[in-house]
Amino acid sequence: MDEISTLLGAPATLENRDFRLIAFGAHDSDDDLAMDPVRTRSILTRGSTAAVRSWFEGFGIARATGPVRIPAAPEAGVFRGRICLPVRYRGIVQGYVWLLDREPGPAPDALAAAMEVADRIGVLLAEEAKAGADLSREFRAVLTAGRGWQQDMAVSALRAALGPAAADELHAVVCVAPWTGEPPATVPGAAAVCVVPGRGPDADAAAPDAPVAPGAPAPGRALALLVRLRAADALGPAEAVASRLLGPGSGSAAARTAAGAAAGAARTATGGSAAGAARTAAAVSGAARPAGGAAARTAGAGAAVAVAPGGPAAGIAEPGRGLAGLADAWAQASAAARAAAAQPRLGPVARWSSIGPYRMLSALASAAPADDPAARPLLGPAQRELARTAEVFLDCAGQAGRAAAALGIHRQTLYYRLARVEQLTGLDLDEGEDRLLLHMALKAARLHA
Repeated sequence: MDEISTLLGAPATLENRDFRLIAFGAHDSDDDLAMDPVRTRSILTRGSTAAVRSWFEGFGIARATGPVRIPAAPEAGVFRGRICLPVRYRGIVQGYVWLLDREPGPAPDALAAAMEVADRIGVLLAEEAKAGADLSREFRAVLTAGRGWQQDMAVSALRAALGPAAADELHAVVCVAPWTGEPPATVPGAAAVCVVPGRGPDADAAAPDAPVAPGAPAPGRALALLVRLRAADALGPAEAVASRLLGPGSGSAAARTAAGAAAGAARTATGGSAAGAARTAAAVSGAARPAGGAAARTAGAGAAVAVAPGGPAAGIAEPGRGLAGLADAWAQASAAARAAAAQPRLGPVARWSSIGPYRMLSALASAAPADDPAARPLLGPAQRELARTAEVFLDCAGQAGRAAAALGIHRQTLYYRLARVEQLTGLDLDEGEDRLLLHMALKAARLHA
């Protein structure tokens, strides 16, 4: 993308064939008109509306084999003309490179050089899509095979499919759950993609008896992704992949905080201009660029708002080198996804390293819901308020003042409710082991809510 921008002297964006944003370059112009509504929406929401897509396709870009110049149309939100470079591989369109047009426009030789770069991008996008699709069976086998020789054979098959470099490459496993339908045809930044069947009435009908790794979300199915990394402390590529799948507004807690701060800085520095916001967004996204392909080298992280409750969540395992530990990494990623769904402050994208006690609880609660006889009276719908009171009190390390403030109640009301908790459970909340038991039971119940 930077190479094309340099050749043509204009900021460029790369979208796939469905007009989903893959990558964009920094926009350094102070001309706010250059950031028209269509370009701004594409960058901030990572996609375009059906009407915008239909309008652009009306200029024949899906059939074009060379640059297409598209005039400005203020009534459609396009304040500046565009140059579209179709990205093809063996005659099949893989996506589009978009540049803002201006008089007198780039020279023919510069456009020809840019098309050569677009052709290289097409090859990389096609290879990425083919690799993700072709490795589905091998990747699933590694995640679901039992221990021993079956696991060794599955790892060997995946290693052969990925190539010799896979033995030493750094990877992260991502889980998105629940997942309905088939895996996406292409996931920029992912080396392999598959759907893992779950357990229960919503499990994959095509493979009802398929084994599932410990910690996998149940019931239902989950999407698994293998993402190449550049460094063990740089999980941005994995977060970017998860954010794209969950949609605009997703991201880890750290990414949401950073992006929110950046957006505030952009408004302060630019007076709220679209161009200033885009410059800041480009700078922030550089810290979370996916590795492993053309899209990977330039894509950014998602925006910074919460997704709708009850929707899918994503978990990211600890990075690992090679493929032998992928089954354990899948257990981590799926546990993190369950924690993100159970505890909103962790999601919608959660790293295994950030889920705290859920690392242990997910293993304890993977087979069946927590059903300790002492905690059972609190876990029914009738005692929801008492259960929340007890959980907040224990989250606050037994500090009554903090717990009352967090619950928005008087301290005497808190004491009354805690007394009722003790009566119902038979536990003594002055005893450390009783507190531990109740706290674990309440947290584990979240994983099965």
